[in-house]
Amino acid sequence: MDLIRIGDKLISRRKINAALERIFTLRCQGFSQQEAARQVGVDRSFVSRLETLGEVRRGRRLAVVGFPIANKAEVEAMLRQEGVEYILLLTDAERWDFVRQKNGLDLFNSLMEIITRLRDYDVVIIIGSDYRIKVSEALLGREVVGYGIGTSPIQGDRTVDVEELRHLVRQLEQD
Repeated sequence: MDLIRIGDKLISRRKINAALERIFTLRCQGFSQQEAARQVGVDRSFVSRLETLGEVRRGRRLAVVGFPIANKAEVEAMLRQEGVEYILLLTDAERWDFVRQKNGLDLFNSLMEIITRLRDYDVVIIIGSDYRIKVSEALLGREVVGYGIGTSPIQGDRTVDVEELRHLVRQLEQD
């Protein structure tokens, strides 16, 4: 039974857990503390205290976007190990599939969603050509750190030095 008695009150753990899950889901989807609190029927300060209670890591939020990457799985594993929150890595074939599988409007909307998501991060590492890095700096208007893997246009996959990238990630997290 998920009911507990506290004095004369009968409390449902299931109901509390459902409310907490809803709050966290809304917050992860980008809702403000106030909006999440309003939808669940609690005070904004309650949401803030919940987040503080469960906070594991504070500091700069990092995102990494890169293509075309030959050792994608190895790079992605390292980035996850280092705690990078948003990772979008593509091989050359995946990059072209991404473009070819969408019509113009769908492609534009997908790119806008990615850009919007990246704006939530303190630092974005762009792994790509010199041109892609410059465009990303202009689009994001945030701290963009380029990790160049060639001059545009890049043909085929490029191997990323995993340890060099790990060092960069660690430096950026400490700043």
